[in-house]
Amino acid sequence: MKDTRREHDFLGELDIPNDKYYGVQTFRAVENFNITGITLNHEKGLIKALGEVKKAAALANKDCGVLDPKIADAICYACDQVIAGKYDDQFVSDLIQGGAGTSVNMNANEVIANVALEHLGHKKGEYQYVHPNNHVNCSQSTNDAYPTAFRLALYYKLDGFCQVIANLEKAFAAKGEQFKNVLKMGRTQLQDAVPMTLGQEFHAFATTVGEDLLRLREAQRLILEVNMGATAIGTKVNAPEAYPELCVEYLAKETGLPLVLSPDLIEATSDTGAYVQIMGTIKRAAIKISKICNDLRLLSSGPRTGLNEINLPARQPGSSIMPGKVNPVIPEVVNQTCFYVIGQDLTVTMAAEAGQLQLNVMEPVIGFALFTSLEYLGNSVTTLIDKCIVGITANEAHCADLVMNSIGIVTQLNPILGYEICASVAGEALLSGKSVHQIVVEERKLITQAKWDEVYSLENLIHPKLIVS
Repeated sequence: MKDTRREHDFLGELDIPNDKYYGVQTFRAVENFNITGITLNHEKGLIKALGEVKKAAALANKDCGVLDPKIADAICYACDQVIAGKYDDQFVSDLIQGGAGTSVNMNANEVIANVALEHLGHKKGEYQYVHPNNHVNCSQSTNDAYPTAFRLALYYKLDGFCQVIANLEKAFAAKGEQFKNVLKMGRTQLQDAVPMTLGQEFHAFATTVGEDLLRLREAQRLILEVNMGATAIGTKVNAPEAYPELCVEYLAKETGLPLVLSPDLIEATSDTGAYVQIMGTIKRAAIKISKICNDLRLLSSGPRTGLNEINLPARQPGSSIMPGKVNPVIPEVVNQTCFYVIGQDLTVTMAAEAGQLQLNVMEPVIGFALFTSLEYLGNSVTTLIDKCIVGITANEAHCADLVMNSIGIVTQLNPILGYEICASVAGEALLSGKSVHQIVVEERKLITQAKWDEVYSLENLIHPKLIVS
């Protein structure tokens, strides 16, 4: 005979396998929401955050005299076990679900209740001693417990992502230093512009990534404001006096984060503006990283018929029919991941807009979009660093040849010869195939070889100074 226990909710009774710490409401969620196949236990930070929220609530409830100290202590014990990751496999509800996160909240309530029951010497399901709703969920609603846990988990996830972005910044900066004396041609609109160094180009990549890191940290601070104690809609119904302040105080102590209670709990319970801003900031990073990957693919194009200024590490044969072909597969996969993240920004936008009256029930898909975006983009950036950036090499001689054969270098002569003369030199070079040097120095004798050498020295091309005569 199967080892089960009979549990009930107001919809009826179900047999729950006795090896499961979750209960009837989680069991229903598993049956109802087979959507993504990505369950709560994939997001360890969210499970940890749920344990932290429930522990803070239990401590505050004990202080307020609405929860028996023995039960509160058992709940705290269970929460500590959950925070430590000992019951991750029991968090099985799908990350996308109806009910504004009720299934996630009840999954946590049931697991914590059953762990607490065993700690007190009772059997799973003997909820008369520790009840998922009456005790673990005391003074709470899904509408404050779930968003608060979500914010904590998102904060943790952003911490990890920011470290990855910092690593990307360092990787580009290191290449900037390595290539600081590699002369190359700058380009605008895919046309020759003026000389620069490959090091300057890679240093600019580092700078732009560093700017995104700053913006991410700024946006991250928005989710330190929580609505614990708001309960159903922000009126604090069923919560004792001083509970919200105590709960947030305990939560800040438990997490080590400077959490603050929202000054307007009704507004905070329905508002998802912080998620819109954070997702927009992640999208910004994705757009810029994708742009850099486009540049890497262009700079490595060829090798014989493209720019061929840099070499990306060869990671796999590039064709099933063309021998010897090697493709920029790492920047390509990062591009595709960035496209996914950019799409998730629209998901968050629509979900935030779809909130109605005192609650936004679409918060689960907001969480899914944010969590997956941070995970996938973080993984792809780490792949970009390890399997591409660190192994990039420069074709230094080829880069220098491209510069000196370019018509664009005539721009350096504008202060000496004037725009009109330089334009005529450029036009002649374009039509005849002659070099700028040949026309300016050898044929028209517009400047001396000594002046040419001064203007087009490596130092002046890398760090140009105004030369007017």
